[in-house]
Amino acid sequence: MIDHPFPELEVGQVKTSRGRTLTETDVVNFCMLTGNWLEIHANTEFAKSALYGQRLVQGSLVFAIVNALIPFDSTVVEAFYGVDRLRFLKPSFIGDTVWARTKIIDLRAKKDGAGVAVSELLGVNQRHETILRCEFSLLIRGQRLAPTGSDPFSSMEFPES
Repeated sequence: MIDHPFPELEVGQVKTSRGRTLTETDVVNFCMLTGNWLEIHANTEFAKSALYGQRLVQGSLVFAIVNALIPFDSTVVEAFYGVDRLRFLKPSFIGDTVWARTKIIDLRAKKDGAGVAVSELLGVNQRHETILRCEFSLLIRGQRLAPTGSDPFSSMEFPES
């Protein structure tokens, strides 16, 4: 999503992700992690008589997956700054494939050349339905941070072959 320091970003820049299928394993693991065992997510028989006739993937899981589909460059992203106007526009089901698209809609400078990049984040499914929309904000560094000590082999000696 953001792969340049703040001074190099421009309003209007767009990134699109690869696709990812939402699975039974995702839903069960998320139930375990969060304790969200609502029957609409965890009980097939209950869900058959509900509005959509099948289990729904948890909205918070859909948001987490869609937002993570856009890669982040850790050398320029300082922190997640917030999310506003999050709306789930269509339900997501086990077996749906989702994609993400971001478009920078605002840039707010901070000190030392850093700033907040606000992007519109859209999630779309294989039926070309927009499943979620929000404004997603990241704190972006003014310059690239060089990772230190990230090469564990740099101080090792290897025998000649």
